[in-house]
Formats: sequence, C-alpha cells, structure tokens
Amino acid sequence: MKIAVTGASGLIGSALVPALRADGHEVLRLVRRTPRTADEHRWDPQHRRIDPALLRDVDAVVNLAGTPIRPRPFTAAYRQAVLTSRTDSTRTVSEALATAVAEEPGRPRVLLSASAVGYYGDTGDRVVDEQAPPGEDFLARVGVQWEEATGLAADAGVRVATLRTGLVIDRGAMLVRVLGTVFRAGLGGRMGSGRQFWPWISLADEIGAIRFLLTAERVSGPVNLTGPEPVPNAEFVRDLAAAVHRPAVFPVPGVAIRLALGEFGRSSVLAGQRAVPARLQAAGYRFTHADLPAALDAALARR
Repeated sequence: MKIAVTGASGLIGSALVPALRADGHEVLRLVRRTPRTADEHRWDPQHRRIDPALLRDVDAVVNLAGTPIRPRPFTAAYRQAVLTSRTDSTRTVSEALATAVAEEPGRPRVLLSASAVGYYGDTGDRVVDEQAPPGEDFLARVGVQWEEATGLAADAGVRVATLRTGLVIDRGAMLVRVLGTVFRAGLGGRMGSGRQFWPWISLADEIGAIRFLLTAERVSGPVNLTGPEPVPNAEFVRDLAAAVHRPAVFPVPGVAIRLALGEFGRSSVLAGQRAVPARLQAAGYRFTHADLPAALDAALARR
C-alpha cells in the first residue's frame, strides 16, 4: 500500500512509520516544516492547505496530527490549540481524500484518524464500548468535533475508522516518564480516590492495531484502541511501582491535583473510562500485551 502519515514525528508516528515500511508499504510523511528527505511532503493544516496530488494515488492516510495534551492548566489559548490542531488537520486530509475519490472513484481508500477515549468523558466504573455516547467535558467535546471532521472523507466513500486511543504505555510516553521518575524517587501513590479507571494500551499494540485496521475492510467508525483489561488508578500506580521496584505509599489528594492542574486534573487524572476494545477484538485482533504488568515490563525494558 501507499500510505500517508501525519504526526509522524510523535510517539506513535515515529514507531508506526518504520513498522509500515518493514511491512513493505510505501510511506509518505506530511510535515509542516520544509521537507528534509524525499519521503517528506509539506502541508499546512492550520490554513487547510495541501497539494491535492499528494493523496491522489494513496491507498491510506493515518492521521495522527494534533497538539499533545499536557499536564498543564487549560487556558483559553491552549484549549483553542488543542481543538483546532485536531480538527484542521483532519478536515484537511478529509477534503483531499474526497477530492482524490472524485478524480479516481474506483480506488478503495481508508482513513485511520486519531481520536481518544476522552470522547466518553468520566464514565465511572461502567464498562464502555464504542456504542457509548460522548461525555460533556472539554476533552469529550474535542473528541466529538475531531471525529466529525472526517465527514467529508466518509461521505465520499472512504472507509474511515476513528482511533479512540487510551494511555499509551512506552518508555518514551510522557505518562511513563513523569510517573516513572516520581516512583523511582519513592514518592508515588494513587491519585485522588484511585478508583477512576485508566484505559491503557502498549505502544506495540497501538502500532499493531493500526496495521491491522489498514486491511480490516469491514471495520469502520469508532474503534477503542485500549488494552482488554483497563484498571483503576490505584492498580495502575501499584503495577508501575512494582515495575520500577519502588513502593507506592504516598497518595496524592484530589484537591491538590485540581488546584495544580485545573480541568486537566479533573478530566484526565481524576476522571476515567473503563473503555474496552470491543470492535477490535470482534474483528480478530490479538493483543501482544493483554495486561498492564506485561505492557509496563516491555516498555521499561525497551531501549
């Protein structure tokens, strides 16, 4: 296949591109800066600009572009950047794919477009699959608009799957880096009540699921990219502490998290989703890391 990837320099994209090439695919990387190599091509999602010829003969686009969600207060400017970086990039590739379909209507195409389990908002301990409705907080509203931005491609006949990804477990992931440092210092513990579910997925399975979905012709719409066993925060931090051989005895009060991080703390740390990969498993995907300890061990052992 000929595959275009946006967000190729991020955590997921930087692992996905070599994996796709190892599978024998031709990969184009869409970048916002001046291209440095023959496989890089300039686009400007902020102004909805892309050369239509870039996607004319591609079989698939994997859209991973978007400002990272970081542990910081959600200022008005940051909220705007989080939202528009996602919707602008998604609309840009969707429009370009719709144009490509109009010019060559018989060619099958697929768009795998990033989303997040934050789509569901805080769901408590209720098991959540892809049929669950969206939540009402800021990140949930972002998720709704992010996924709606694929509409032009879907209306043109492109097979679209939106990838509702959980917390990616990898040595290079911000979550693992920050919490790992805290736990190695012997200062870690549950956050808030510790009962909120944190849906996770290993980087290996995130990449594996994307590769699987590229050719899973019957799968479209939302797909939860999460491990099969989401765990409460208290269990998550206990497993992480065990993986770095440190205790988890210093809980962080919810009020401190809310005061320090505002809405990020409320929606991304103290809230959670017991999200399960129902559609992925029904389609036949087999997980490399089916439980959190295995995912953490693999992440912390990887160099």
